[in-house]
Amino acid sequence: GYNPAGTLELLRFFCSIRARAMWTLGSTRSRGAAAAAAMAGGGLSWHRLPAGLRGYAQRLPALGEKQGPVLRSGAGRQPPGTGVMRSVRKIILNCKTELAALQKCEPRFHPGLAIVQITDEDMLEVKKMAEEVGLHVVHICLPEETATEEILDEIVKLNEDPKIQGLVLPRSLVMSDAAINTVIPEKDVDGITDVNLGRLVRGNFSACFMPPAASAVIELLEQADLCTVGRTVLIVGDGGAQEAALQKLLQMEGMVVVSCQWQNRNIMELLHKNDVIVVTSPAPEGLGEDWLNADTTIIAYNLPAVNSLSSKHQDFQQDEPRSSQDGIGLLKAAMQIKNTVESSTRWLKQQQHEKWNLRPLKLKPLSPVPSDIEISMAQTPKAIGVLAKEVGLRPSEMEAYGCNKAKVKLSPLDRLKEQPDGKYILVAGITPTPFGEGKSAVTIGLVQALSAHLGVNAFACVRQPSQGPTFGVKGGAAGGGYAQVIPMEEFNLHLTGDIHAITAANNLLAAAIDARILHEGSQSNQALYNRLVPTKNGKRNFSPIQLSRLTRLGIRKKDPSTLTPEEVLKFVRLDIDPSTITWQRVLDTNDRFLRKITIGQSGTEKKFVRETQFDIAVASEIMAILALTDSLADMKTRLGNIVVANDKRGEPVTAEDVGVTGALAVLMKDAIKPTLMQTLEGTPVFVHAGPFANIAHGSSSVLADKLALKLVGKNGFVVTEAGFGADIGMEKFFNIKCRTSGLQPNVVVLVATIRALKMHGGGPNVSAGKPLSKEYTEENLKLVADGCCNLQKQIEITHLFGIPVVVALNVFKTDTEAEIDLACQIAKQSGAYDAVPCNIWALGGSGSLQLAEAISQAADQKSNFRYLYDLKMPIVEKIRTIAQKVYGAEDIELSPHAQTKVDLYVNQGFGELPICMAKTHLSLSHQSERKGVPSGFTLPIRDVRASIGAGFIYPLVGTMSTMPGLPTRPCFYDIDLDSETERITGLF
Repeated sequence: GYNPAGTLELLRFFCSIRARAMWTLGSTRSRGAAAAAAMAGGGLSWHRLPAGLRGYAQRLPALGEKQGPVLRSGAGRQPPGTGVMRSVRKIILNCKTELAALQKCEPRFHPGLAIVQITDEDMLEVKKMAEEVGLHVVHICLPEETATEEILDEIVKLNEDPKIQGLVLPRSLVMSDAAINTVIPEKDVDGITDVNLGRLVRGNFSACFMPPAASAVIELLEQADLCTVGRTVLIVGDGGAQEAALQKLLQMEGMVVVSCQWQNRNIMELLHKNDVIVVTSPAPEGLGEDWLNADTTIIAYNLPAVNSLSSKHQDFQQDEPRSSQDGIGLLKAAMQIKNTVESSTRWLKQQQHEKWNLRPLKLKPLSPVPSDIEISMAQTPKAIGVLAKEVGLRPSEMEAYGCNKAKVKLSPLDRLKEQPDGKYILVAGITPTPFGEGKSAVTIGLVQALSAHLGVNAFACVRQPSQGPTFGVKGGAAGGGYAQVIPMEEFNLHLTGDIHAITAANNLLAAAIDARILHEGSQSNQALYNRLVPTKNGKRNFSPIQLSRLTRLGIRKKDPSTLTPEEVLKFVRLDIDPSTITWQRVLDTNDRFLRKITIGQSGTEKKFVRETQFDIAVASEIMAILALTDSLADMKTRLGNIVVANDKRGEPVTAEDVGVTGALAVLMKDAIKPTLMQTLEGTPVFVHAGPFANIAHGSSSVLADKLALKLVGKNGFVVTEAGFGADIGMEKFFNIKCRTSGLQPNVVVLVATIRALKMHGGGPNVSAGKPLSKEYTEENLKLVADGCCNLQKQIEITHLFGIPVVVALNVFKTDTEAEIDLACQIAKQSGAYDAVPCNIWALGGSGSLQLAEAISQAADQKSNFRYLYDLKMPIVEKIRTIAQKVYGAEDIELSPHAQTKVDLYVNQGFGELPICMAKTHLSLSHQSERKGVPSGFTLPIRDVRASIGAGFIYPLVGTMSTMPGLPTRPCFYDIDLDSETERITGLF
């Protein structure tokens, strides 16, 4: 409680100490000589301060008293110092009690104090007090010759360590602006960073720390009853941060404060006219003995330490300090501990759910609605650092990529691990037209409604789009109209380079496989061994990944010279069967002529020729791994588990066997961090991963979802999307992604359009690039009613997993009110919790307020989430379960080749993996032309493949292309760049 009138409540709040005493300094010297010698650091006759505990307070005798200990302190006052140790003990006891209370509420919370020591300056008392209170102490001792850059790097590491709640720096660093301002304000327990001082000056006491040295001076003055309104105080020193803090605290007590340096021309006049003098730097030589008035009080602190006469340290548990110097040092140390405990309290409070102070961006929707890129470019995004702060991310937790996007580190998962998750919303859809039905736009519009309009913490988590479709037919995936991720051109193009990293890692592994086959086919065992384990500087050593391979082979040797010829043979020969290689090269461009290629035709490849192919980059198993991993260590393990082929004995060959796991992890180390962007209305979006939705699971990353769920807090919402229709994307989301993440959605939003319903009701064929028939642009209630069979089936599929479903009807300008009402009515009659129209394309967040209210209510409903099948079921039975319960098939039929592959995977130990069906997304069946709800069909399984690193088996239903081709008129005809303004046009 701050009392602007200058009462003592503020100091009681921050110091919690009220001992009333002063202590004396025995001296046989005159008052001026003694004080001058003390401030000059000269030889003194009293007990000197142990290194690291600086400062002393002295009550000088009345004029003419030159001998004996000084006991006078004025009428009604005690000698200074008799209550210092009581104050210190009280602070430590209070801190211990407060920390114990925190740990009772959060038993796993063990806050730490980092003590950085460079010289032999003693910091023992701070350490002892911290340990007494129960803080975990990290004591870092650096050599005196340590370079400044290294010291600052060490401070940055401590800033980023969530287990450290306070940093105590040595005096040499406290005097350095560069060092002290490297400490983040939240851990500045010395209270003298520019940010903390600014908060102190402005009176923002709940967000700053009181500087311990200044607080110790205030405490000594209070003990002597000298902290009174109108008393004059002179601060003599260098005018640094500590003096500024002290001046502010004294002024808050109502005292009149003057600050100057020793070089001031009227220094003698100032010294004579003030009641209290606080000295923070040594006095110059030659100062006479008549420079002080009788009864003037001097307090000196923050001076360079003088040599101690005793090797014993002052124990803060002793009755009283040996000298006044010990007193200020102990008080300062105790208050550093107090600030650390306060920092811990604040940190824990920050981990609790709090409503964001998010500033939405205003939209001004136009009619007719402009193109997506025109809308995007008309909006000015917030600086990404501002958005990060609004959603509770720290500067040290993000890596900016320009002004509009940033990588977010995984460290907030540890910092926020005790924070309850928010509500988890999955956006899926009915079987779509080739145009798509707007799941991404609904995802973005819903978050805009929740956060920008209803004031609820809400995060969108979406996939990164492939550049193939962006320049092909489908266009980008930033949403559409007034529900977009911005800047959409950055979102749809390179973003932060994740897909490029995946391409590099994927193709490195492909190159390593072919190179290994080439070298094994052209060299003897010993020649291979000599090259794989070369002699360097006269020594031969296995690399860590080679030792790992030896262990898997059952060879327990670490000395390369001890392997037998048989062991050398096992070690150097992978014996890859080229006909079994499943690992393809990738490129993030639609290129139909790379669907089948021949490699190795150059003479340098020694006639090692084989047929292979390119896939689109997002079809790489590494993309699926990125989307399913939950940590860097887990990603590295998954990368090593990738099965690239079989050897000639039928055993799997992995990336770990090829020796490339570590290199793949290095290429992917930044890609594992989600990218933070924003919507048109300034609400947060994580963009991360974009696995192919047919041969992979088609969802954004587990890590992005987990980070977002922690950041929104208990009452917030995270909205994510599943690729294609609910029969494909949602089924894989539940059976694959949720098994991996352990997360369970609260609500499914099922997106439908009148256009798609009419198509399923028997409307004319819909083809990308061709105008819609009049049946789709004119009212036709019969087509809508008949087409709702597909919507009803998708609602039924959702109920298989025990999750409430809300239908979102994405409205187009050609839809009539009667068509919209009919579709919503049928949806609710078919078991949807609610069904509401959304006009997000034309209005943004305000066009999906009904949807936001509906999902808020549905999320409070009790759900009974369950998986569709048990992983221990045989592979064929898992496939059959999906085909019959989700697609509506009569049965399945495996080709002989597919059955052989199933048997192989079972024998290799992969039989208990989940299933990722690869089939057309344009029909519930395997035949894309069959709309509505096909029945009576048998689902053909042409082949079965495995993504062991990602962790699933994927059966192929019919022919499945993994490299799209360019149409007659691709999107790139409309994409252009203004060379003067660098403005991009034509993206959508």
